[in-house]
Amino acid sequence: MVVVPAGPILVEGPVEIVLADGTTVVSDRFMVAICACGRSRRFPLCDTSHRRRPRRR
Repeated sequence: MVVVPAGPILVEGPVEIVLADGTTVVSDRFMVAICACGRSRRFPLCDTSHRRRPRRR
């Protein structure tokens, strides 16, 4: 697992993520980016929405 500063959490795949409501998200990719900013429209997977967020100064 790698935490990218101001970016996603990278996890070696394949992965199966179980959300609080019981929904299961499955990805068979060799590397999976998990959203850490909470803005992804594909949450819990990253869709690079963090790039559109203003950077902290």
